Amino acid sequence: MTERTDALDPTPGDAVAPPGNAASQTRTSRRDRRRETRRPWWHTAVVYQVYPRSFADTNGDGVGDIPGITSRLDHLAELGVDVVWLSPVYRSPHDDNGYDISDYTDVDPLFGSLDDLDHLIAEAAERDIGIVMDLVVNHTSDEHEWFRDSASSADSVKRDWYWWRPARPGTTPGEPGAEPTNWGSFFSGSAWQYDEASGEYYLHLFSRKQPDLNWENPEVRAEVYAMMRSWLARGVAGFRMDVINLISKRVGPGGALADGPERPDGWGDGSAQYVDGPRMHAFLAEMHEQVFDAFPGTYLTVAETPGVTLEQAREYTDPERREVDMVFQFEHVGLDHGPGGKFDPRPLHLPDLKANLARWQEGLAETGWNSLYLGNHDQPRAVSRWGDDGEHRVVSAKTLALVLHLHRGTPYVYQGEELGMPNAGFTALEQYRDLESLNYAADAERRGLDADDVLRGLAAQSRDNARTPVPWDDSPHGGFTTGEPWIAMTPGWERTNARAQRADQGSVFHHYRRLIELRHTDPVVVDGAFALLAPEHESLWAFTRTTEDSQLVVLANLSGGELAVDLAAIGVEGGADLHDVAVASHAEAARPDGEGRIVLRPWESVVFRRAV
Repeated sequence: MTERTDALDPTPGDAVAPPGNAASQTRTSRRDRRRETRRPWWHTAVVYQVYPRSFADTNGDGVGDIPGITSRLDHLAELGVDVVWLSPVYRSPHDDNGYDISDYTDVDPLFGSLDDLDHLIAEAAERDIGIVMDLVVNHTSDEHEWFRDSASSADSVKRDWYWWRPARPGTTPGEPGAEPTNWGSFFSGSAWQYDEASGEYYLHLFSRKQPDLNWENPEVRAEVYAMMRSWLARGVAGFRMDVINLISKRVGPGGALADGPERPDGWGDGSAQYVDGPRMHAFLAEMHEQVFDAFPGTYLTVAETPGVTLEQAREYTDPERREVDMVFQFEHVGLDHGPGGKFDPRPLHLPDLKANLARWQEGLAETGWNSLYLGNHDQPRAVSRWGDDGEHRVVSAKTLALVLHLHRGTPYVYQGEELGMPNAGFTALEQYRDLESLNYAADAERRGLDADDVLRGLAAQSRDNARTPVPWDDSPHGGFTTGEPWIAMTPGWERTNARAQRADQGSVFHHYRRLIELRHTDPVVVDGAFALLAPEHESLWAFTRTTEDSQLVVLANLSGGELAVDLAAIGVEGGADLHDVAVASHAEAARPDGEGRIVLRPWESVVFRRAV
């Protein structure tokens, strides 16, 4: 590990015996089953994200639960995934659907019990699947005992566990403009909440019920590390770290925090003061020493890092630094945001998306590793966003998946993607449940924005698009629940349900299964160098993956019309000899003619394999 230049306070933790846990045994069997290499096990892995509240409900209350996940493990095993990342199942008031945690050490009764989670970990291990937990430690719930103690008195021993500040000098506490800084939250409104009892404000970059932890306090870090060790001892395979690059704030003399430039909603953009702050790398290196060095083997660590640059990502993921294995970057999912932000979307310009992912491919080729994703619980459905969720829903879902999985990195499949699930199709504000969406709508009304424009923005970009229940069969509510779902089913679920797709070899599900199998069996998918072809073409997405002895040629038509491609013209020599199809969107894939020309059908994609 590289030497750290900013020493941290010692954080002695409770000693934990090295576990002979199911997760580490899972990784060993996975490594033995596949070709022995020196690469980390997660280079060949595919991760599947489960949003528990919408996955499968077993007790009829309309909310998914942990036993429901366990009951559907065979679906994931058939798909071939190696890891399941669970969105939070900890105790929570659910102001932000579980990302506001009131107890990191227990399971919320809404989802089940610790015994249920232990059973899930064990059953997943039996299927060679590791369980990764969501680590949400930039903030807690305001109902966490730490915050309750902190807010109880200005003299509380935990007062400095959170960011408390007095009103701006010369103002009246609690009045507009008195906030310590002008920062706006990610969920609309001020990032500061006034506490009348103590006469001070606390910082919340998200909901007012999600106060930010003060990572400068070594006691906070020690508690977080002890909690992480306890989960590793239970057998989890690692952590996805929620907005982890916000934990280090830039603090001036006397603890001062600076204002930011004005945002479209009138609040200040404080991101320069809290994104990738000065002690981020020191905190992550310390975390590695205090947590992961206490256990044998290797664990998957992926850091959600909004606003991260490629240069910063190289540092985060450099194996020599021993910080995290990969990051989630957000550049590509911001390309269709308009002047008014995510709820003011604009059409995607395909060359921009190709160029962005290619830049990250090249930028992390020598140092670090990419995460590959188009959707998650915070993004709209990819097939509605960048595909065609009407006439060409099935084939466009396949092609978006093929393009993503053939890049170099670890792919993430969000629940329902393997079924080609489209957006929620909501048409009225009353159908939405997401806090971000509802706050935006309320703020838009205050600002006098057109109500129809607001609904169009929500329909395109709301997080609820990804949070509707997974349809498992054609029974009522798609077999998700025997009760009333907590949020409406996506229209058309009868034709996207898992049972029907598993029975159809031409379905989106089996296409994902083939893509995952290809990654597991062909080293060029993992190790091959990436080269983008035809970067300015507005419909064709083409690239190669090449090792010393093998090459994959990827061709994809991202349009609703036929596309004729002259392979030599885009840099593919010997195109007439491309006949070995590794995977394709159609059962009968298009092939080049004797002149090296190929005609791709609407949204068709194909991967050719050849020796070099």
